[in-house]
Amino acid sequence: MLNLDHESDVALVTQITSGLKQLVAQRKLAQGMKVPSIRQFARQHGISPSTVVEAYDRLVAEGVLVARQNTGFFVRSGIRDRQDPRDVATPARSIDFDARWLVRRIWEGEPASIKAGCGWLPESWLDEEAIRRNLRQLANRPDGNFTSYGLPKGLEALRWTISDWLGEHEICAGPESVLLTGGANHALALVTRCLVRPGDIVLVDDPGYSVLSSHLSACGARIVGVPWGSQGPDLGQLEALLSVHKPRTFFTNPRLQNPTGASYSPATAHRVLQLADRHDLTIIEDDVSIELDTLQRRSLASLDQLRRVIYVGSFSKSISPSLRVGFIVGDVPLIEELTAIKMGMGLSSSELTERLTQEILTEGRYRKHLKGLRQRLGEALAQTCHRLEDAGLEVLLHPPAGMFVWARHSAYADAGRLSAAAAEHGILLAPGHLFSQEVGPLPWMRFNAAFCGDPRLYEFLASA
Repeated sequence: MLNLDHESDVALVTQITSGLKQLVAQRKLAQGMKVPSIRQFARQHGISPSTVVEAYDRLVAEGVLVARQNTGFFVRSGIRDRQDPRDVATPARSIDFDARWLVRRIWEGEPASIKAGCGWLPESWLDEEAIRRNLRQLANRPDGNFTSYGLPKGLEALRWTISDWLGEHEICAGPESVLLTGGANHALALVTRCLVRPGDIVLVDDPGYSVLSSHLSACGARIVGVPWGSQGPDLGQLEALLSVHKPRTFFTNPRLQNPTGASYSPATAHRVLQLADRHDLTIIEDDVSIELDTLQRRSLASLDQLRRVIYVGSFSKSISPSLRVGFIVGDVPLIEELTAIKMGMGLSSSELTERLTQEILTEGRYRKHLKGLRQRLGEALAQTCHRLEDAGLEVLLHPPAGMFVWARHSAYADAGRLSAAAAEHGILLAPGHLFSQEVGPLPWMRFNAAFCGDPRLYEFLASA
């Protein structure tokens, strides 16, 4: 039925699941047809029955097969009606490049064949096997707790692990100063709910993280953008905005920033903290890409020791976005207030994914995975910057680490028009106005180096 390659780097379970799905798609396995039993399949292919069990279980979970007691496994009837929304093509001209479009692309995935503007890492770049391995180990532990609500602040063992990790990064914070959340977006939403009132003026990076603007707008905030350059925010503009608007909060992404890839220089970091002291400003530091950084840059939280800085982190970039595990670090009274808001919004975060994250962080292979991921991203960034320039684009800077490159095409003052044209060629770009508080078209675009290896991208940009 299938030709399995026992010498391949691709796991046998993956070969079986993808192979059977392909046979179903090609209608070589018809709906309702019985597939070989576990023992029969294992014997035919010279593999362990447990490998077949795992593959069949995965196909049942994905809705490809259905298990019938004492009968066997069958191809699910009506399987073509269970289509993944990511497989449904969207007519190119129907795409409206606004912030809501970007959020939906994150959730559903874009049907484009080249996702050059997306904001996540390829699944193949993350350690899926670590997740599977630790899920199995976690399921077999007698002390596992899979049916109750988690603690309000999140799994205590993971908060201790994060506290130790913070110490390695020169941030002094015990587990009582750590609140676990359902990812960084959840963390930002909680902080926004806690600190921002309708009519408050709030400073943000410009360009900056578009989903944050959605949180702030929902709270009735008046959002003011702080212009960014290759070394972080424009300090002159920041000082002027503080003097004129007198805001109480500044949300910023100082390291490997989304979307520019830029980072605060040491001088910028010290000056921002000086201005925060002078103007009684609370800084919310979004540091979700710290594990991708190859340089020993100090965070604002480490320089400030959580006096004026609230620190937000996540494991979405380093482990997987599917786990939805993030955290907030701050002084204890703030964490207690945020915990109450978290309980009011959803009681607790998922203890199951927190336990899984704890297992992965402490099993001993995590650092090796990070080292390989950083190296791979560094090579992709260097190649992407050079190829974009060869295609005629101007690049803001060549980031040494992270995911993002900020560039503009000399022929287009409106990157939205270029993005619409790219969509007709199956290429997803992210035009700059999605990330800015400015009204009107912008020439800049975000490129994700992890998805920019296809030569068709550069052929399109050069011809545009």
